[in-house]
Amino acid sequence: MSKSLLTTLSALALAGLALGATGCSGGAADQAAGKAVDRVDKAVSETYEVTYEVTGKTVDSVSFHDGGGTATAPNLATADQPGAPWKKTVTLRGIMPPAVSPSSADNTADLTCKVIYRGKVIKEAAGEAATAGGCVAVSPIAGQ
Repeated sequence: MSKSLLTTLSALALAGLALGATGCSGGAADQAAGKAVDRVDKAVSETYEVTYEVTGKTVDSVSFHDGGGTATAPNLATADQPGAPWKKTVTLRGIMPPAVSPSSADNTADLTCKVIYRGKVIKEAAGEAATAGGCVAVSPIAGQ
């Protein structure tokens, strides 16, 4: 048997022993795994509200996650010629990230966007940053 094959077989045997030992541990390990599963289930199904705000002299359009779609492929809605200031409250699900992005052909320097959750700004951008990437925050549910 070659040395590399022997090393590989030894590593596999050790991995199998480690898995077997953790699989039979019960007690605290099982409780921790159960809590982790509960947190994932909650994070996927729980809903939360955010308010998007956009300000600026000229806002041609605002794109935002509106709560449709899936957590990994959220629906992107667009408000054309929304006027400024623009404000919208939406309900999102689970790990779906809140996101809003304004655009203006005339003047991007004075554009700002905000994502507000429970009265607190969780993401804010101004000027070029507001139009280049917008305001994309991590779901507040994911951090709980």
